[in-house]
Amino acid sequence: MKISYYPGCTLKTKAKNLEDAALASMAALEVDFEELPRWNCCGAVHSLADDDLIHHVAPVRDLIRAMERGSDKVVTLCSMCYNTLARANLLMRDDEVKRKTINDFMDEEKDYHGEVEVVHFLNFLRDEVGWDKLRSKIKVPLEGLKLAPYYGCTLLRPKNVSIEPPGHPKIFREFLEVLGARVIDFAASTLCCGSYQILANPEAAETVAATILEGGINSGAEALVLSCPLCEFNLSKKQGDLLQKNMLSQEVPTYYFTQLLAIALGLGGEVCRFDLNDKISAELLKSKSLPSCDQAILT
Repeated sequence: MKISYYPGCTLKTKAKNLEDAALASMAALEVDFEELPRWNCCGAVHSLADDDLIHHVAPVRDLIRAMERGSDKVVTLCSMCYNTLARANLLMRDDEVKRKTINDFMDEEKDYHGEVEVVHFLNFLRDEVGWDKLRSKIKVPLEGLKLAPYYGCTLLRPKNVSIEPPGHPKIFREFLEVLGARVIDFAASTLCCGSYQILANPEAAETVAATILEGGINSGAEALVLSCPLCEFNLSKKQGDLLQKNMLSQEVPTYYFTQLLAIALGLGGEVCRFDLNDKISAELLKSKSLPSCDQAILT
């Protein structure tokens, strides 16, 4: 199976552990992710200003790249990229006036009318690969791991691009259960991590990050599972600051969902890139005797 794939900027720099694990997993599942040629940054956020059409040019260009390949869908890994591409796609499908303005502006590109479907990787695994097939490929079940799936904002909001009907999300739970983990639900799983307020209003972002992390641990989880590099920054990379300020009671391991997929498929620890995770995350896996991670443990 071949499928067009949009990586986005951060997966090529700070979040290689999100992408490398996903690509290796897809190869193991006999899926060929074909990276879009000449892709550009999606813009990272969807502009809400009614007359700010220039910010939609970037994601629309990426959708045109998929259309030029003859693809009817494009898969994304990053939640922010998914949200930005999906919302731009709806604008091009539904708003004739804005669609014409954007197409006229991009006079060297083919006109785009929303021909491509934007699909998040979790939906692709469920709907194209299938939970039953994925379950049959599991070689190292994540037994003994108590994991809290963290959705954040951009997988579920707004509802017209939500990866599943809003209200009671379950796709993340289903995914982790297929991998063999014990799934811990917690009330803060859909709270915003603070997003870019970590720059504009860091105190507020740190407060909500601490609430999410403490909520997961207090619910009995050993670690949080993420799908967004910005969430990973706020909920993982900022833990040192939270601990120093006594806003967090203990370190909390975090993983990208693709890393756990690669482990469960029995792939080598090097594809998971745990060198980019905090040491405590790799140590938790080692304590659970997950052999595919041994070579990735930091010393």
